[in-house]
Amino acid sequence: MNLRALLVAAGLAAAAWTGESDLLSRVPPASAALPNPLANNPEAERAGARLFARECSACHGVAREGRGKAPRLDCARVHQAAPGELFWILRNGSLRNGMPSFAHLPETERWQIITFLHSPAASHPGAQPGH
Repeated sequence: MNLRALLVAAGLAAAAWTGESDLLSRVPPASAALPNPLANNPEAERAGARLFARECSACHGVAREGRGKAPRLDCARVHQAAPGELFWILRNGSLRNGMPSFAHLPETERWQIITFLHSPAASHPGAQPGH
């Protein structure tokens, strides 16, 4: 995994935190309202799982359990986030929070990651409520 992927994964992790550093609270309403064109698409979910493993798992863990300073992503806060919120975070990042932009990934791939993160809890045996 390259350094850029590690930094991106760390930034997405920051999105799961609450409080001042909560990236979700910084998403403009118009961006948050974007629908996921790949929602509930099993092929997109599988592709998103592969992308997550490649781009995000070094920091967030294979099961999205979080590692070190990277928060877990198998939680209600992320699962319930609007697709547009997660898309905005992936596109813009937040260097202040250690999250570079994922704008280098095609939009379709970013939506696939979001589809994976929003997939049913049954496919995430480690899913935890909370932040």
